[in-house]
Amino acid sequence: MLKEQFASALVAARTGAPWAWEAIYRDLAGVVGGYLRGHGAPDVEDLVSETFLSVAKDIHGFSGDEDAFRSWVFTIAHRRLHDAWRVRGRRVPVADGEDSQARAEQRWQGNVEDEAMASMSTEEVEALIGHLTAPQRDVILLRVVGDLSVAQTAQVLGTSEGAVRALQNRALRDLRKVVGDDA
Repeated sequence: MLKEQFASALVAARTGAPWAWEAIYRDLAGVVGGYLRGHGAPDVEDLVSETFLSVAKDIHGFSGDEDAFRSWVFTIAHRRLHDAWRVRGRRVPVADGEDSQARAEQRWQGNVEDEAMASMSTEEVEALIGHLTAPQRDVILLRVVGDLSVAQTAQVLGTSEGAVRALQNRALRDLRKVVGDDA
């Protein structure tokens, strides 16, 4: 969304204008869903909905520009993800080859709609990032899928920019090894 459009959409969203909420949702729902999906989140669509319900509830307290808004939305999504795992009484899963393959086969053997919505590239990405540590996965998903800056990623994760850079460098090094081994 352009900076001028964002400012007017934010003002209009605070008054409940449907066009503004549609613009905000259209701009961010896909990348938020990608971030959640990259973490193997249960019920991605539900978590995206919960994220945007929180945004709608708290938008009057938000102040900042479009970059700050994006960080704020991803912070909410990150918290909803961890809440979902906590409610289920489980840790965030670390995908291994067999687990990723089983999930891929289960989705592939599902109904026609699931097959149309899921692609092998998603499964391949999940398997690839499954080799990363949870903090590395957070950084890569926020930086690549979420298209957040180092500063925004640090804000979402509650860490320093230096830590984000270090995690990103280690993650990329580890991914190069995995891709190199598979090539």
